[in-house]
Amino acid sequence: MNDDALDPRILHAQAIKSIYTDRFVYNNLITLYSKSNINNLFSYSLRLFHQIPSPNVVSWTALISAHTNSLFSLQHFVSMLRHPTLPNQRTFASLFKTCTSLPCFCFGLSLHCLALKLCISNEPFSGSALINFYSKYRLPGDARKVFDEIPERDEVCYSAIIVGLAQNSRSIDALSMFADMKACNVASTMYSVSGALRAAAEVAALEQCKIIHAHTVVTGFDMNVIVGSALVDGYGKAGFVLDARQVFDENLLGMNIVGWNALMSGYAQQGDKNSTLELFNSMEARGLVPDEYSFLAVLMSFCNANLAVETEQWLTRMKVDYGLEPGLEHYTCLVGALGRVGRLQEAERLVMTMPFVPDAAVWRALLSSCAYHGEADMAWAMARRLLELNPHDDSAYVIAANVLSAAGRWDKVAEVRKLMKDRRVKKEGGRSWIEVQGEVHVFLAGDRRHERTEEIYEKLAELMKEIEKLGYVPVWKEMLHEVGEGEKREALWYHSEKLAVAFGVVSGAAPPGKALRIVKNLRICRDCHEAFKYMSRVLEREIIVRDVNRYHKFLNGSCSCGDIW
Repeated sequence: MNDDALDPRILHAQAIKSIYTDRFVYNNLITLYSKSNINNLFSYSLRLFHQIPSPNVVSWTALISAHTNSLFSLQHFVSMLRHPTLPNQRTFASLFKTCTSLPCFCFGLSLHCLALKLCISNEPFSGSALINFYSKYRLPGDARKVFDEIPERDEVCYSAIIVGLAQNSRSIDALSMFADMKACNVASTMYSVSGALRAAAEVAALEQCKIIHAHTVVTGFDMNVIVGSALVDGYGKAGFVLDARQVFDENLLGMNIVGWNALMSGYAQQGDKNSTLELFNSMEARGLVPDEYSFLAVLMSFCNANLAVETEQWLTRMKVDYGLEPGLEHYTCLVGALGRVGRLQEAERLVMTMPFVPDAAVWRALLSSCAYHGEADMAWAMARRLLELNPHDDSAYVIAANVLSAAGRWDKVAEVRKLMKDRRVKKEGGRSWIEVQGEVHVFLAGDRRHERTEEIYEKLAELMKEIEKLGYVPVWKEMLHEVGEGEKREALWYHSEKLAVAFGVVSGAAPPGKALRIVKNLRICRDCHEAFKYMSRVLEREIIVRDVNRYHKFLNGSCSCGDIW
């Protein structure tokens, strides 16, 4: 089809000639002008609107929608109310979209109030847009309230809430909502499916990935490029890169740069630099141009493989050979790589000279490296940098206190603890997930809420005694202050990831010989890391832990990270 056939001016000319042209035609023309790809036609939508003798709510909504990403949308809305013309749910849907993109939170709240007064906020169109509005502003609880107030929820409503919950790290809730959608026989969309896969990826829920994958095959979404990329990402983040590769290969002809990057990221999390580079080269050979996310995957793979020189070389290649300006995340990879191999002064110099204002992630990467290498003074200095950005960042206090206590600097530990108390900062609780038969079980440190608590604690005690026979020695320096040995031992025993492993054993989470898979919301502590190396020998199986930084694969008494993470 040529451009002339898409030119709304042709239809406009026909409308002018016709004696039967009505307001409906002009309303459609406003929309056509606003969506036209032909240069300099956008302004026609407003000029045409002014030619309508008595614009109705559809006319105003068409004009508002034409200016969705600008303040003109809100200005036209105010003019609409002054005429006066009351909005409908499609008007509100466009306005909430504008308030999300500008951004304009306070105006959005006012719109919500008006929608409530007009009894429109619980209509599917406006309700879905409102769910998206609150989700984008990181208010998933408010988004959920809006969803619950919609009496007749369609596939758009479910898509909005599933995606919103997934984007806000409410993964379990997102997966539960997806199951509810299917139970209510509401049709899925590529957005609800990709949102559910994102949620499954975040908690590395392999069985959920497989269930959703089967659903995509039945519904025909498996060949959709967005869903295909989400499947690759889901399997990759669950640690099943071979499954991710199979989905990728099946969709290779239609796979876009997002899918390629997702698979590279899956390899990178494992520290598999060879597969990451092989994929990078294959992508280029097919004519796809690497973007900043492609290089982020490559840099991450070298960082996770503890290869600082290669990380530095590829950051240079990104700038010199490809003309791409590295972002803050790319520099963070290099800072982490330098820090992990002990080049702490170079890492700090890079932070101070890079063309970005260091954020919390950069300082935390350097802080963790200082802590690993036992550089107590430098760690405390980095922690203070981190606390300048966020005085309530519990991780900064905890990491600094750990390394200071390990160095016997109890005066400084007391100072850290006093700061936490004065600022009313509480340490974020450790949480670990394990999936059993498609259901995700969550454990907190010292958790006794599970229905099988007695079995779990009994099995954990058994495991701890067995690994002590093999030579396991508790890593006392994980404790923040001096307490009795019995109290220390009990506190270390009941970390969330240890409870998850014990539950995995008693529940038969995986057949004998198969890996137990745990996800941790924080960095795995040294004591658990040490204990799992021994547990992999006692259980004669692999234990895989995905913490906030990377994957750890414990097998036969060693870990894939090389004890640097």
